[in-house]
Amino acid sequence: MKVAVNEQQLRAEIKKWKEEGLTIGLCPTMGFLHEGHASLMEASAASCDRTVASVFVNPTQFGPNEDLESYPRDFEADCRLLESKGVDLVFHPEPSDMYEDDFCTYVDVDVLSKTLCGESRPIHFRGVCTVITKFLNLVKPDRIFFGKKDAQQLAVVRRMVRDLNFDVEVVGCPIVREPDGLAKSSRNTYLNDKERQAALILYKSICLGIELVEAGERNSEVLKAGMLDKLAEEPMADVEYVEVVDGSSMQPVETFKEGDLVAMAVRIGTTRLIDNFTAGENDIKAG
Repeated sequence: MKVAVNEQQLRAEIKKWKEEGLTIGLCPTMGFLHEGHASLMEASAASCDRTVASVFVNPTQFGPNEDLESYPRDFEADCRLLESKGVDLVFHPEPSDMYEDDFCTYVDVDVLSKTLCGESRPIHFRGVCTVITKFLNLVKPDRIFFGKKDAQQLAVVRRMVRDLNFDVEVVGCPIVREPDGLAKSSRNTYLNDKERQAALILYKSICLGIELVEAGERNSEVLKAGMLDKLAEEPMADVEYVEVVDGSSMQPVETFKEGDLVAMAVRIGTTRLIDNFTAGENDIKAG
């Protein structure tokens, strides 16, 4: 496995692969990798000739009061996992390599980025779309892989790819969970023992939501009320939102159908956690 730390090194490897006619998969990450990330690498390695993983904590998707500086990092451990999962090239640039001092060009997907996480993180998806656009231009992959835990991100990227005519297939991979159900996340490391136990309320609420849907419930307000009642059972849970939205537009729906998204954001202590499920697609998977 090779490591490229700048654009020139990355392009040199990509050029060779393209000349050989090889297919390329891209797995964008911010590092501090876990089994959820690993599932993306496995999916890429299984369907593409070569796999590129980025390990880059992207500053443009963090707001001024968010955890950019404290975001967990362990590049050596990341490389061990990536190599074990068949990654051929890691792109690990410095922020200064990605953004010049006078950088002023951004990619912003309207509408989809204004709901759910976009309400409390107004610049987040602009930063995501900008860095993904840069990665797509640099790597020119045949497929790009994302986890479904970040469902709004996946929807936003799909729309960006469609609207801007990128020649790439966007692949969504199932949420990977801990044995007790908590969705894998790099931010889980912020939780102390008591908070970690309290965080299970997200999974319990997701399970309740799935039960309601499978029992035939289609009224968004009834579904939300049930999940909010479940979340209220945990005193440490500070709910930011529970919403039911169209799976493509991320806009609220009164009556939901197969393919629509049920999503939540909850703070446990100071740690913001997200989780979701898609109506008609129960792919809950423990780690």
